[in-house]
Amino acid sequence: MGYIIDGIVQALLLIISLNPEIVEIASLSLKVSGVATLIAAAIGIPLGAFITLTEFPFKGLVKNVIFTLMGLPPVVAGLLVFLVLSRAGPLGQFGVLFTPTAMVIAQVLLILPIVTGLTITATKAVDRSVVDTAMSLGADRLHTAVIVLNEASQAIVVAVLSGFGRAIAEVGAVMIVGGDIQWSTRVLTTSIVLETRKANFSQAIALGIILLLLSFTVNMVLNIIQGEKK
Repeated sequence: MGYIIDGIVQALLLIISLNPEIVEIASLSLKVSGVATLIAAAIGIPLGAFITLTEFPFKGLVKNVIFTLMGLPPVVAGLLVFLVLSRAGPLGQFGVLFTPTAMVIAQVLLILPIVTGLTITATKAVDRSVVDTAMSLGADRLHTAVIVLNEASQAIVVAVLSGFGRAIAEVGAVMIVGGDIQWSTRVLTTSIVLETRKANFSQAIALGIILLLLSFTVNMVLNIIQGEKK
């Protein structure tokens, strides 16, 4: 029990002193997950609205595929990106494997179905009369989609934050494609695994505390948004 308390004390000292390595790891985690979330939102939100508002062949199948991919195992996403970006893969010539760019790609693949699926659910919940009114007033498909997304804005924000929460806590995919390279691709989750294996509990606990604080912040924002929605 003593080493746990000592580890917590040392962890707090590392955080308070702004240990350079911990700051770098936390900063990279936020950058990678933030960029991945923005990209996933830029693609997933319009795509989700399009799927909801447009009738096309095999629409039900497309939705089922998206909802299935919402539970895509991170290691599978990491493996797919690794195969594509490896030297033998189709994009190997760009040399982005084991870089933050590869980690962003893996996280986008992981959270894009989440943002898209939740957007589909959110826009589908908008009263049909809103769509009918917009169309009767002469709004085209684009403007109708904007109106529907505005009506579902709170749920859309929840979708984006859920994607970010999944990304920041992910370990398998980023470890496969990032390689957990010190001062280059090491993020909070992969560092916790490494430091725990090294029995460097103080740093592992420090990183865990930061990750918990980030997760707490995301959940707090979600609760606030859902509370306002009620």
